[in-house]
Amino acid sequence: MEILIVAAIILFVLSYNKTIDKNKFFADNEKLLELLREEDYSFLVAARYGEDVDADILYSKRISSAIIAFFMVLAFSLGGSTGGLMSSQFFLNLVLSTVVAYFMFKSNYTQLKGYYKKHLHEIDIMLPYYLKSLEILIQHYTVPVALGKSIEDAPEIFKPGLRKLIDRINSGDSSIEPYMEFANTYPVRDSMRMMRLLYRLGLGSQEKKQERLMMFSKTVSSLQNKARETKYKERLGYMESQTMIMLVVTGVGVMLIILIAMMMMFNM
Repeated sequence: MEILIVAAIILFVLSYNKTIDKNKFFADNEKLLELLREEDYSFLVAARYGEDVDADILYSKRISSAIIAFFMVLAFSLGGSTGGLMSSQFFLNLVLSTVVAYFMFKSNYTQLKGYYKKHLHEIDIMLPYYLKSLEILIQHYTVPVALGKSIEDAPEIFKPGLRKLIDRINSGDSSIEPYMEFANTYPVRDSMRMMRLLYRLGLGSQEKKQERLMMFSKTVSSLQNKARETKYKERLGYMESQTMIMLVVTGVGVMLIILIAMMMMFNM
């Protein structure tokens, strides 16, 4: 125990004095540490905090927190242990420390994933309004150019997916796959169908584009109406719940007043 405490103090002092460079450690072990990184981590960070936040910095903090948790749990668990470094108790403590460090490492990702899933309903409502603004741009530009111009005014949560979509198109991918990847990233109502329609808009002659644009416009308008209905139902449900709460509170209040009045009459 004393050895661990002394080692922790020495590590802290060396790190504080820049003798041990934490950034150099991450740079030297970047490939190894990247194996633990989730594929959608950068996207989830951008969706939660915006594109100005550096996902790499947050990831390095996750690694640091996990390492600190590992050594702290190991130090505390060895405090009451009487076995040596080769004892079964030590290996159990090592496993416990590793499990805690893993959960500490994963906790940030789990929170980001939970935030994203929680806000899928909001994405479902926002998507038709974004597609409506995109429809206006498509009337004047090609689909890839319109997508690029739409990014600046798009809802913050769509921007990472849109940038990835544009990057794949600009790299020469003329298939439907970039559009399907965007739909899979935002798996809300009719996202697959809308991305297929959007892909077809970029194909064929100008006449076909006008026909497909009309179909796209009708579908977007239908989605907007559904979004408005959803908002209306949510507001109506909220008002009904508030009314019910008021009625229950009022009823309980009246019953309490009657009960108190009856008790006062019996006591007279």
